[in-house]
Amino acid sequence: MLPNTLNTNEVKNASAAEVEFQRLSTTNRSTVFGQISETPAQPHRLTISHLETGTGMKLRRRSLVRVDKTVISGVDSVTPITVSAYVVMDIPVGAMSAMTEGTNVLAELTSFVATLGTSTHLYDGTGNGSVALLTGGL
Repeated sequence: MLPNTLNTNEVKNASAAEVEFQRLSTTNRSTVFGQISETPAQPHRLTISHLETGTGMKLRRRSLVRVDKTVISGVDSVTPITVSAYVVMDIPVGAMSAMTEGTNVLAELTSFVATLGTSTHLYDGTGNGSVALLTGGL
């Protein structure tokens, strides 16, 4: 289980500065964290949830990690807008004896988004996958 406060390098922003979150709620298999220093009118949330469907060999788990941040628009300096990013793992847990392949797929996605093909992880949005996501490039 995750701690009530995420404040020891679990979450970093584009400048690699730590962003601290505290647990706001846990309902069923969903937990919502809020940034500790957020402005109430501009919530910054981290949500983790899980949903299982099927039975036996057809059992699947859909796990979601999502970040939503509300900011004031840079266009008119008044309108609040929300930017979101999320990762979904869809795992056929009923047909797997270990999480090896799930771990491999997650590692591949994480490294593609966060690197330029080196072992150094980039938090500034300049990784190959980050650029493709941010600019709509291929």
